[in-house]
Amino acid sequence: MPQTEKTAPVPILDESGKPWNFGWARSPFFLYDPALLRAPRRRINEGDRYILLSPTHTVLFEMLDDGYLGYLLMSVLSLKERKRSTQTYMTPFSLGCFELPRDSGSGSIKISQRESLLNFAAMEGGARIIKVDIPKFSHNRSLRGEVVLSPPEGAESLYTHMPWRGKGDAFCYSRHSPWYFAEGVIQLGASELIFTRGKGWGIFDWTRGVRPRKDLCFWAAGCGQSGNGPHAGFSVGYSLADSALGTENAFFLDGKLHKLDQVSFHIPSGRLLPWRFTSNDNRLEMIFTPSQERDENHQMFFYSLKRRQIFGAFSGKVILDDGSEFAFENIAGMAERRKSRL
Repeated sequence: MPQTEKTAPVPILDESGKPWNFGWARSPFFLYDPALLRAPRRRINEGDRYILLSPTHTVLFEMLDDGYLGYLLMSVLSLKERKRSTQTYMTPFSLGCFELPRDSGSGSIKISQRESLLNFAAMEGGARIIKVDIPKFSHNRSLRGEVVLSPPEGAESLYTHMPWRGKGDAFCYSRHSPWYFAEGVIQLGASELIFTRGKGWGIFDWTRGVRPRKDLCFWAAGCGQSGNGPHAGFSVGYSLADSALGTENAFFLDGKLHKLDQVSFHIPSGRLLPWRFTSNDNRLEMIFTPSQERDENHQMFFYSLKRRQIFGAFSGKVILDDGSEFAFENIAGMAERRKSRL
């Protein structure tokens, strides 16, 4: 079955709250109204993730409301020293308390936890701003700063809307934008993490939906510049959802989307060993060389979340939509395996 590209606005829920109009798009053509949902709030899933990349550091901010459990994750990785500082705020029975925006292109998120403050806001022209002020982040060091994410001119995002087989009310609506320029400074204690245009990159990952009782999800993304070449980025992944009408796989050059079909993750059994990625249309081949990883395992009553996150660099080649080949080396990014059950 061919993938279905939406080229005009369509609602993703009918009047009874049942998901429909599945497929993918380059622009925000999927219209989402959470007021139409009939599923219980504990099954509604909402997530926003930002990844900041520089030659020396990777910074991860993630907000996830999984119904039974919500958490705010912040992690700073030093690529040269191979050290990581992470802080997580857990919120049992979050049930929408983060008030994440219904629209990926507008709105803001302001979260206060104890003495910490985080603010993520969409701006005019597609830019986004991140502000962080955490007096005691790691080893009593503060984490403070501001970074602006700017899109390339005419940038396209990958929007997908997928159902689950046999689960009439379950769906996953997502946006992947791995092409931002990052500019700003974040201070970690006495150290400065500097992001400048051409040496600072950003990835925005956004998800809304109604989850099934269990899911297994794989995802990887990278962004940067290979040598003196164009601005490159990608987002690939799959889950137990039915992606026949639109996969979550695309490569981007200077913000222009090149759509891929199914992508397979070839994951070794050992730790910090290279991962391999291939596509069924023979358009993508790449190797992921890990440098650091983290595991998390959360359980609360009958809810569980297990995740393995890997950070490193991607190298490989991709066949673009015009048939030409683009080779890339050492594009920074991350990959993860996530398993959840309720």
